[in-house]
Amino acid sequence: MNKSIFGGYHPLVNFLYFGYAILVPVFFVQPVYLALSFASALAYSVYLNHGKSARFGYGLAILLMAVSAIMNPVFNHRGVTILTYLPDGNPLTLESVLYGVCMALMIGGVILWFMSYNAIMTSDKFIYLFGRIIPAMSLIISMALRFIPHYRAQIRRIASARRGIGFDASSGGFFSRVRCGGEILSVMVTWALENGIETSDSMQARGYGLPGRTAYSNYRFDSRDKTLLCVFAVLMAASLTAIISGAASVQYFPMLIAGTVYPYAQISYACHAAACLLPLALEVREDILWRTLLGKVTTNESV
Repeated sequence: MNKSIFGGYHPLVNFLYFGYAILVPVFFVQPVYLALSFASALAYSVYLNHGKSARFGYGLAILLMAVSAIMNPVFNHRGVTILTYLPDGNPLTLESVLYGVCMALMIGGVILWFMSYNAIMTSDKFIYLFGRIIPAMSLIISMALRFIPHYRAQIRRIASARRGIGFDASSGGFFSRVRCGGEILSVMVTWALENGIETSDSMQARGYGLPGRTAYSNYRFDSRDKTLLCVFAVLMAASLTAIISGAASVQYFPMLIAGTVYPYAQISYACHAAACLLPLALEVREDILWRTLLGKVTTNESV
């Protein structure tokens, strides 16, 4: 994972950005918005994430997108534009195909946004934002967000330890591998329960959630955060205004009908794309600046 410049901003700015980026495609199934959101999520996740966990996320996104795009027109036969007829006699409509593609973009975009969210919004940031408002819930959500990578690492450690004593789950016959896998799962469940109890006792001993409890944090809402939040607020307002007013709305069934206020819709598209690409633009700008300064230092040393 790259060291993120956007991750250095205030947690409130990070959370509002991802809240907008994730919720808009979920509640507003509009082709242009979904395409822009998916492209932005893909670009930002590629910049932030690397390794096997990222490949797993991309594979999951591709699989779910393909299933959604294929299954929707197979089971959804609404629409007036009939392309052909399926073997069971039901019509395959253009509207259902387009809606399936949009749902695939929505699912893929949300998965990719959550990959970037996990790279930027660490557990301490989430607890900082919501620890005083909903202390118990914020702790549960924070633990849930780190559940998969944390437990996957623990499974690798358990499997590696068992491999060292001759119990390898990746070799041997089928039943031998199943038995080894079951033993690893049993150890993992025991460890998870013990870890949950220890975490609960530790947080209780530290007075987590008690009235008047203070907590240290080094987050400061400075002028840089204010500037970025203002820019993002303007872009978000322009985009959401088009959504609320219906200027960029799309109706899929029974026939495809798009919004009629085209100039304002195009402005809203540009604002939505700028809002989604804002963190990536900051990252690229910082990389270019860093490489420029590094090149000057190298040139001066060579002279």
